[in-house]
Amino acid sequence: MFREMRRKNQLLPKEEAEAILKNNTMGVLALSGDDGYPYAVPMSYVYDNGRIIFHSAKSGHKLDAIEGCDKASFCVVDKNDIVPQEYTTYFKSIIAFGRIHIVREKSEMISALHLLGEKYNPGHHSECREEIDKFINNVAVLILDVEHITGKAERELLK
Repeated sequence: MFREMRRKNQLLPKEEAEAILKNNTMGVLALSGDDGYPYAVPMSYVYDNGRIIFHSAKSGHKLDAIEGCDKASFCVVDKNDIVPQEYTTYFKSIIAFGRIHIVREKSEMISALHLLGEKYNPGHHSECREEIDKFINNVAVLILDVEHITGKAERELLK
């Protein structure tokens, strides 16, 4: 179902690809947007157990796109060092593919929002709970269930 990476000599082990996803804070979510145009939007996230969790406004282009098609991809660039003398960059990145859905159950939303809160403001559980209680009715939670992930790196970084 998913294509094999063309440059297999640049393929990262799955564990390293997942570590990139776990350790970074921003990526680009790509969806099928209006009139078949791709819609790609930068998003903060947390990776947990094969799922990428996002929060969002309760309406807008992103949610409309998800309602229209649940297939999505998410890209994270971990490293991108310019090497002018070689006319290249030394990079590491991942792309994850899967199905995304809007969480409807309140307890699942709260759990997901706690994971986001812990990633971006670790150790502040009570403050996080207060924020969640304050905004739970004004936020959407999105979960991308990862079906396939690949990581790629410049050959020099794999030596």
